[in-house]
Amino acid sequence: MHRLVVRVAPEPTSVPVFPTYDLVRQFETMRLVAQHSDVAVPNALWVEADPTVLGGEFFVMERVDGQVPPDVLPYNFGSWVTEASDAERARLQRSAIGVLADLHAIPDASVTFELLAVPGDDRSALRAHVDATRDYYEWVAGDGYRHPLLEAGFDWLEAHWPDDEGPTVLSWGDARIGNMMFRDFEPVAVLDWEMAALAPPEVDLAWTIFLHRFFEDIAAQMELPGLPAMFRRAEVEATYAELSGYTPHHMDWHTAYAALRHGVVMARVQRRAVHYGQTEMPADPDDLVMHRATIEEMLAGTYWGRVGTD
Repeated sequence: MHRLVVRVAPEPTSVPVFPTYDLVRQFETMRLVAQHSDVAVPNALWVEADPTVLGGEFFVMERVDGQVPPDVLPYNFGSWVTEASDAERARLQRSAIGVLADLHAIPDASVTFELLAVPGDDRSALRAHVDATRDYYEWVAGDGYRHPLLEAGFDWLEAHWPDDEGPTVLSWGDARIGNMMFRDFEPVAVLDWEMAALAPPEVDLAWTIFLHRFFEDIAAQMELPGLPAMFRRAEVEATYAELSGYTPHHMDWHTAYAALRHGVVMARVQRRAVHYGQTEMPADPDDLVMHRATIEEMLAGTYWGRVGTD
């Protein structure tokens, strides 16, 4: 008996988070990762592009057993991660960073993963990535509710553009432990490839750092202890450099970009909540961005000075 999992693209009428999901591309990306690395991706078996079969594109993969750090409530609020020992959490953190180092070590990413690029596109990987994020924002704001804060963020990125963009690698996209399955604090499955792209290594690294900070800021607001010793920025950067041989650059810029990307996602997620009657549209659309204060501090250059990087 085979234990399988089916992933189906959401219907357009369900107010999806992203404009497209392209499960064929996700399926092929997973297969290529499996072929060119030792990263633990589930064995992707079949893909169907005809949406009439199950109501959307879908693919089938083998089921993997393990533990996933929860998002709701976040894993730093009280979960198997908070109940672990310091040594176990350190093992989880190092192994998660190792996943990024291994993904980014896949050679000739622009060729191997050419399906992630726009044919004939001569832009740099970082420029194409930011442009795609801006296009995503325009799609989110297509309902007429624009976000001055997010637009200021895009302006800030342009004004502080890195002078050295770094190498082009496979970027997992949604690089966080909530998209990994663990067994004995080691990754046994790397999941959710809808945000995969070509980008510099810092894009994934900053996303990993920021998403933990996002949960830590919520924990602090609720006067909960959280997990402040995990995924500290300086330690993550040092571990990545040790494991990959590449030293991350311009991480203030990249963590601000991560916060901005997440801001666009949250703006869409909150629109879904409004659509389904779970909340009301605020008078200030920027309030749809749960971490607007963090973005404001990052753009002002005060965030990391307040929370610390070490």
